[in-house]
Amino acid sequence: MESKEASAVVGSGCFTYHPIADWVQRPDEFSWQEVSAVAVDSCDNVFVFNRGTHPVLVFDREGRFLRSWQAGIFARAHGITIGPDDAVYCTDDLDHTVRKFTPDGSLIWKLGTSGQPSDTGATSIDYRTITHGGPPFNFPTNVALSPEGELYVADGYGNARIHKFSADGRLLFSWGEPGSGPGQFQVPHGIAVDRNGTVHVADRENSRIQLFAPNGEFRGERTHVARPCQVAFDAAGNLFVAELGYRSGMWPGTSPPTPDATGGRISVLSPEGQLLARWGGGNTPTAPGDFFAPHDIRIDSYGDVYVSEVVWSAGANRGHVAPSCHTLQKFVLQTS
Repeated sequence: MESKEASAVVGSGCFTYHPIADWVQRPDEFSWQEVSAVAVDSCDNVFVFNRGTHPVLVFDREGRFLRSWQAGIFARAHGITIGPDDAVYCTDDLDHTVRKFTPDGSLIWKLGTSGQPSDTGATSIDYRTITHGGPPFNFPTNVALSPEGELYVADGYGNARIHKFSADGRLLFSWGEPGSGPGQFQVPHGIAVDRNGTVHVADRENSRIQLFAPNGEFRGERTHVARPCQVAFDAAGNLFVAELGYRSGMWPGTSPPTPDATGGRISVLSPEGQLLARWGGGNTPTAPGDFFAPHDIRIDSYGDVYVSEVVWSAGANRGHVAPSCHTLQKFVLQTS
């Protein structure tokens, strides 16, 4: 793979990568404003869920275009997850729905009612207007699958809950409410399930990752993160965290905790929560290997990492960063 835009390696130790900001070979007839999410199937094909004319674009791991599908079906692309059978789950926050597709884009089912948010007291997408937890969905954000094939949905901007569904889409139960205590959320944005069934929730505006048993019982938290947007596991069970940081996407009326607070970055944690590697920080957000607004993260079977960024929504639309800033980077694992 060659790149017009390469830089020195990032990360450290066993988690050292060569960043490539222009790896994807997007056809000229397709455009996107930003890439909200990314996922990898069993063949290491990369599904790019974007806010553009063709919201699902599929590339091979070298960046060659394979196909597109589902033009016009989504109100706003937000999250994408691919199951072990290569079924594709897409979260549409502005439509208040989650859809399941075949790998070629045929709809299997839809959860939620298009355009109809549930009652949480929320008056907008601003989580600060929520007064109580509610049923599915009010601006849902992401989906994760358990080892048994059950679904967990993070719900999200206009709710403060996690919903658990059976594999066929039947609601089993929900948990969570607004707040900052155990089992409470302020934007449960990202979600992943480890090999033991523990549910990891990126509780973004509380700057923590909460851990839960499959029944929703609180098991602990990781607090050395900065506004985590999404979490994903590699084959060894290490947790990769896409952190929005404090230099983009800040809610009106809020400010960073300190003047030198970090910008967007990636952190790698051991299964026990130990920090193993970290890169980025937002000092040069348009440079390959750094970030403006990390939003989603996935790891392929080679150990390569894909990170999407919502550069337009998080500040390019207000001049905080050039609109040309990378919105999808690949990090190629360096092996000895």
